[in-house]
Amino acid sequence: MARKETSENPGRLKQIAQTYRMTQRVDKKVGFVIAGVGLVTFGVLLAIGFWLGHPVYLGILGFLLALLAMAIVFGRRAERAAFGQMEGQLGAAAAVLENLRRGWTVTPAVAMNRQQDVVHRAVGRPGIVLVGEGNPNRLRTLIASEKRRMARVVGDAPVHDIVVGTGEGQTELRKLRTKLVKLPRTLQGHQVTEINDRLRAMGDLMNNLPLPKGPMPRGRGMRMPKGPTRR
Repeated sequence: MARKETSENPGRLKQIAQTYRMTQRVDKKVGFVIAGVGLVTFGVLLAIGFWLGHPVYLGILGFLLALLAMAIVFGRRAERAAFGQMEGQLGAAAAVLENLRRGWTVTPAVAMNRQQDVVHRAVGRPGIVLVGEGNPNRLRTLIASEKRRMARVVGDAPVHDIVVGTGEGQTELRKLRTKLVKLPRTLQGHQVTEINDRLRAMGDLMNNLPLPKGPMPRGRGMRMPKGPTRR
């Protein structure tokens, strides 16, 4: 058991170090911010401890709370940096969708044009969500075409569409998962299963066209999933 623990800890520390280096490349002030949060939290609790006459107890509590505050701030800034690096890369939205919690079935790239505007599909309790990446004007046509294609098999199932981007009426990549989670749940579990079965029978672009995978620059990069992912 001791060997297992010692082998896991270096791996975790290495992962934290890699995450920190990645974040620092984008967020130059991350180290100063984290240190400042820790020092302020510890200093405030220690000062309260001296004022109450219990510097040791409040000092220990302050140290623990400082570590917690530093971890929270670091996690948020690291997440923001990661999304910043993914922003604008082909397949970035698909990577976010595939990290949704259980209850969603995600199919990357159900529609795509020659300009590499792409539409992904997620099916869950809120219904069908079409998520577009690329030029907003071209995506309107692409999403409308996909809606017409699906209408033949899904009937009156609720369909939502989201365009990822930073412009007016668009959803930032870092807010995509939150937006999907907040959608009203209007379907029962068996209805979601039925819709998935119908869409799977209809087929999609991924069954016929090899596409690059995952968040990547336009060119060489990581590969994309070959088919629907069960959640």
